Amino acid sequence: MHWYQQRWPWFLMAGPAVAIGACSYMSYLAFAHQDALVVGDYYKQGKAINQDLRRDRAAASLGLRATLRYDAAEGLLRGQVNSASLLPQQVLTVRLAHATQPERDVQLLVRPDAVGRFGIPLPMLERSRWQVLIESERRDWRMEGEWQWPAEREVRIVTRPDTPAP
Repeated sequence: MHWYQQRWPWFLMAGPAVAIGACSYMSYLAFAHQDALVVGDYYKQGKAINQDLRRDRAAASLGLRATLRYDAAEGLLRGQVNSASLLPQQVLTVRLAHATQPERDVQLLVRPDAVGRFGIPLPMLERSRWQVLIESERRDWRMEGEWQWPAEREVRIVTRPDTPAP
């Protein structure tokens, strides 16, 4: 009987063959789908962070709060933006940034009513962790939060003034 007619050599070669196939597939995935997490200009990104912190402090000084809720049955994103000081009715930008796939990000322009409520049609929201960013049309303030939809039915974003360190 020849070796290739035996069961054991094939059984012993199956492990390395599967490992080589899996390695080839993982190499394909690594080269075909580049990561979108690395930025080219780190210095420019660092300067932008300081501007974002300034806008966060501006939102805190206005006492801004926001609530977002997605109704999948109606395909409607509802929200409310409240302020301790009166904000004039203005257009707001609501961004829902996907945790890992930037091509799935959603950007909406909303105009809240006199009490700060709005509703806007939104196609089916994917099950994911979303980074929520709400900012004014002039980009002079912003609120940021995280939303794990549908595990969390709504997201509440509350800005608090910075407290001095002891």
